[in-house]
Amino acid sequence: MSRRSATALALAALVLPLTAACVPNDTSGDGASGAASTGPLTVRSTADACEVSASSVAAGPVTFSVTNDGDDVTEFYLLGEDGLRVVAEVENIGPGLSRDLVAQVRPGTYWTSCKPGMVGDGIRAEFTVTDSGSAVTPTGDAAEQLATAESQYVAYVKDQVGALVAATQEFADAYAAGDDAKARDLYAATRVHWERVEPVAESFGDLDPLLDLREADLEEGQTWTGWHLVEKDLWQPTPDANGGVTYTPLTPEQRKAAADDIVANTAKLQEQVTDPQFTFEAFQIANGAKELLDEVATGKVTGEEEIWSHTDLWDFQANVDGARVAFEVLGDVVTAKDADLADELTQRFTDLQTLLTAQGSVETGFTSYTDLTEAQVKELAAAVDALSEPLSQLTATVTGA
Repeated sequence: MSRRSATALALAALVLPLTAACVPNDTSGDGASGAASTGPLTVRSTADACEVSASSVAAGPVTFSVTNDGDDVTEFYLLGEDGLRVVAEVENIGPGLSRDLVAQVRPGTYWTSCKPGMVGDGIRAEFTVTDSGSAVTPTGDAAEQLATAESQYVAYVKDQVGALVAATQEFADAYAAGDDAKARDLYAATRVHWERVEPVAESFGDLDPLLDLREADLEEGQTWTGWHLVEKDLWQPTPDANGGVTYTPLTPEQRKAAADDIVANTAKLQEQVTDPQFTFEAFQIANGAKELLDEVATGKVTGEEEIWSHTDLWDFQANVDGARVAFEVLGDVVTAKDADLADELTQRFTDLQTLLTAQGSVETGFTSYTDLTEAQVKELAAAVDALSEPLSQLTATVTGA
């Protein structure tokens, strides 16, 4: 789970408009506020400001170049008109660093939001997309290729979520019944289905933190639910690993409530992805591939995701699976536009998969993350970095931004 998800519940509870902390958007070179932009937009994030170089842009591909001029890690979101739906996001931007976010946007009202420190409600401003008078998405053969890719990816998501629902029920039944051995056996393999499609879950706002929030990302007063609450109870820490406090196991009633929450929220996810109106556009698929690899770099490689069970390699593999599928469904488009990029991505995915396969598989089980040597962790991290750079070009290639 990404660190930004720790605050998604608070985000979902906001009542729009929330502009009190926003810096007015400045657009053209003369400093005129509110004008429409015709080129890449710059975003400057600080502790108390989210300065976007334009408050309006013409429909079509848009690139936000986000620079963190603050002292804390930040994130940037493009939200739908309701302020809840995540249209596109870029996470984990360290102080002094810049990251690009590419989105394919249609006419309408949106919200930009920076989240310095990756906590709180975010610094928001209204953002307008005007009718450009031309097609927002590609036409002809490219349009058909993208439509096929979107259809294939949605089918993949539905399949993974369906498998997640069934496996979650079996896991929850075992855990609620006190069969810890069975629950431990089912834990990692069940979560694989979630980790493969997590960008989709994140786009629905509060489902990600309800199901996948880590204890380290809890805000003061926030109720902890989901997989990692149960993970801690199944792999109970010693006082040294629990802030010097003896861990108190959940009661049978608390176990049942935790299990029921996971089942109910997973069912909500299934309702969302099986809704006839559900779609995931090509630029979201491409962005999602990069998000999944970022998840690996910031959580799995560090061993922070599964801090109690140390089943990080299952999640690692699932994130790579999801990123690879996203690339593959877009493969025809990428090959047509940049065959060299397609070849490089194919090779980088192969190289990373070779290292993962050496440690096991989802079907047979993986090495505990704590059993990896420092050299093995560094090798995995290097392979992730090698894949990350070309994967960051995927959205711009697909959208023509």
